[in-house]
Formats: sequence, C-alpha cells, structure tokens
Amino acid sequence: MSRRQVTFACEGETLVGTLDEAAGTTGLLLVSGGNEIRTGAFAGQARLAARVAAQGYPVFRFDRRGIGDSTGVNGGFLESGPDLAAALAAFKAEHPDLTRVVGFGNCDAASALMLNAGAGCDSLVLANPWTIEHDDGTPPPAAIRARYAEKLRNPKELARLATGKVSLGKLVGGIGRALRPAPPPTSLAQDMRAGLARFEGPVRLLVAERDRTAQAFLGAWDVGDPRIARCPEASHAFVERAASEWLFEQIVAALTE
Repeated sequence: MSRRQVTFACEGETLVGTLDEAAGTTGLLLVSGGNEIRTGAFAGQARLAARVAAQGYPVFRFDRRGIGDSTGVNGGFLESGPDLAAALAAFKAEHPDLTRVVGFGNCDAASALMLNAGAGCDSLVLANPWTIEHDDGTPPPAAIRARYAEKLRNPKELARLATGKVSLGKLVGGIGRALRPAPPPTSLAQDMRAGLARFEGPVRLLVAERDRTAQAFLGAWDVGDPRIARCPEASHAFVERAASEWLFEQIVAALTE
C-alpha cells in the first residue's frame, strides 16, 4: 500500500487530499466530519484508510476549504457541496479505473452527503448523522432514556439507589425529561431526508448507541428504517476495539455489494 498527497481545485481555492492506493475498481471517498482535518480524530481516519486500502480498495480523503492544508474560507458542512464534488472528481482523475465509489461520513460529514443526495457517489455509509439544528447542550429525551437504561443495568448504580446515594429529586426530574415526547424533526433533518430520498444507491445508516448525536438522529428519524444498523457499545468515533472492527466490517460490506 502506498499513500500520496493530491492537490485539486474547488471554486478558485486549492484543496489537499490523500490517496491510499490500491488496485480495486471500487473506492472509498472518506469525508471528514466537523472541523477535523483529513487525518481525523487521533489519526483514526488515516488508520481506517490504510486498512481499507490493504483490502484492495483505494481510499481518498481530503480537507474541505478552510480546513487543514486547504485554502479558502471554512463554510461548514452546510456549504460543502462543491468540496464533495471536487473531491470525487479528483479521486476519479487520480484513479481512472474506478467504476464505483462508496461515500463514508460520520456526524456532519454524513449529513453533508445526505443533503447533497450522495454527492455523486454510488453507495453511502452514513454514521451518526448530525440532525441538531440548535445545540443548547440539553440531551434529547432519547439520550436521557438510553442513559437511565444503562444505569439500571449496572448493579453498582442499583446499589447506590438502594442505599440512598442517588438524589431522588434528580432521578424524578431526569425521568420526567426522559418521558417527554421527541421534538418535531428540524428543518435540517427534513432537508437531509429529502436529499437522501433523491439518492438511488444502497445506503447504510450506522448508529453508535452510546452517542448523543446518534440518539438525537434516531429521535428525528424513522427508527424502523431497515437501513439502520446499530452498534450497542460504540461511542461517537467508534474508538472501542469491537466498535472499530464493526465499523470496518460495515464499510467493507458496502464496498463489496
């Protein structure tokens, strides 16, 4: 496996990407979430790219405008459509044998792919899509329910409750918040739904069940959507050993569809 840096243009700016080369004709476009550079949190994306490429699938990562090594102004994921299109074009130019591209994004990178109807990719793997339009720091009811369910499965927490070490006032208040109905879907979630409806290829919606962002997504989405796959012990970035392996298997399965 070899890795090389690629520069390409996007609306008058210069973007920087990284291509992990492999011989396959199906490739992975790995989109960074938040304001992460293409190495991702703690270089997790770089490790994932190397591992996927070792399976025979080329992987392209990039910094959108105003992030990392790329020039321009950072417009956030809502304005990243041109960046996605430019990155896909660069990937195909650098690897002209490509016949199929799978787009993968976590958090608002998943949202960006949804808003842009897949951004020209043939298949999508969307992890923990960001649907929170106004983040005031208050966990959604679904997240509170998940937290209390986890506590009630923990014998130590039950012992604390039995011995009076848990504030009943806080407990009652928390249960009350957990029982509130989910807020109506935001316009962001509705736009993501509309964008994904325009996409005609295969879709995997991956949910890390210990993640607040994922719990908020489930609260704004149809939880019966057959495209949803859940990883019970995973946090947001799938850093746990079993969760990391699960994510890798999901991506490889999408590449081999």
